[in-house]
Amino acid sequence: LLITFPAASQYFLWEKMRLPIGATFCVLTLHFGQWMSRVFNFYYWAWFPVNFTTPGLMIPSAIFLDVMLMMTGSYMFTALFGGMGWSLLFYPSNWTWLAPFHLAVKHPTGPLMS
Repeated sequence: LLITFPAASQYFLWEKMRLPIGATFCVLTLHFGQWMSRVFNFYYWAWFPVNFTTPGLMIPSAIFLDVMLMMTGSYMFTALFGGMGWSLLFYPSNWTWLAPFHLAVKHPTGPLMS
């Protein structure tokens, strides 16, 4: 579902202006809006920690989608290979900020499901 708006803006910027930056531009503006929403709504309004509400990082995936359109010039190959690259790059690009949360937990009473 994340790829629909970047793909639509990529189509518009490529057809009207021949700029292969539509997906990246859309994702950067989406990230800006998400951060403003999270800071003002969660942090200032509800005093919820911001690092628990960070959005998924889509910038490397959008760059890959724009590069695929620029290299192939075809919407078909961009949809096939760019869409596949979009999904395959999503988790590794988020691993850097998710890594501190992937820690082993030691429960004092032993395993939960014993």
